[in-house]
Parts: sequence; C-alpha cells; structure tokens
Amino acid sequence: MSKSGDTTEDQSHDGDAADAETLFHRLDALGIAHRTHRHPPVFTVEESKALRGILPGAHVKNLFLRDKKKRVWLVTALEERHIDLKALKRRLGASGSLSFGSAELLMEVLGVTPGSVTPFGVINDTGGRASVLLDRGLLGDAPVNAHPLRNDMTTTVAPDDLVAFLEAENHPPEILDFDTLG
Repeated sequence: MSKSGDTTEDQSHDGDAADAETLFHRLDALGIAHRTHRHPPVFTVEESKALRGILPGAHVKNLFLRDKKKRVWLVTALEERHIDLKALKRRLGASGSLSFGSAELLMEVLGVTPGSVTPFGVINDTGGRASVLLDRGLLGDAPVNAHPLRNDMTTTVAPDDLVAFLEAENHPPEILDFDTLG
C-alpha cells in the first residue's frame, strides 16, 4: 500500500463535498496507508463482484438509512451479509420503520450519490448527522475495500485504519455483530 505523505487542512462541508483527492490527502494526513484501484462505475454489489477481478480483502455494502424522526445511519457491512432491518430497527430504537434515505438526503449528509455510498462519506458530514454502524465481521485481518466517494474506484485500507479514519472524522462507529442481531 502507498501513501503520498501529503497533508491537507480539515475539510468542512459547506455545500462543496470533498472529492476523492481530498479524501486521499486526508488519509495521508492521518498516516493511513491506502491503495486505490480504478474500474468502470458500479452501482450494485453484483456489478462490483463482476468487475473487481481478484482484489483481496473484505468488500462492503453500505446502507444509508433513516427513521421517522429523520435520524440517519450509515451501515457498512460485509457485502454478503444479510441485514434484518426490523431487528436493526429494534436494536437502534428507531422511530417507525427504517427506510433508505433519499438521494437528496444522501448528498446533503454524506456528499455522495446513490451507488457511491461509503464509510469515507463521513468526511462530508461535519454536522455529525449520520451515526455509523460497522459490521464486526470487517474487523479481521483482511483489508477493507470501499468506494472513495465515487463508484469508479475502490480504495483499500486496513480495518483498524478505517476505524481510525471514522474516529478522526468524529464518527466513532458502533460495532455490531449482525450474526446475533436478530
């Protein structure tokens, strides 16, 4: 893995969302090693599986969820993980049912479009609106692969570094064991 050693000032989301290069500079500033692979745009886990080839590590799916009280959560889980939204609602104490946040809310909070949802999106959530839920299954030895704010690239980081990034962006994740959620 490589890092350029460049640094950048803290970014704020004042209508101009951070882009991939800003993210890479932030990772470098935090001392987080990362490697990025370019590929055609992908919008689903199935498309990602078909295009990524042999990219080692854990691959994620991300759910941007909201409840009736307009609280929002970013769920980052192993791509093959079944997520029981009813059980998750009970665990979170969500009001009403959990639903997917709109494209407008996604852009407003994480600064990304559908198909590009990523834990790295918290770089744009300077207001701290999204709570991050991280699958315990991602915290093993394998590197974690996620989009760097766009869906035509995949960035690889160590699991501990993903957690360190989330904490540095004031989004300490709640670690959930989805196997015992129900």
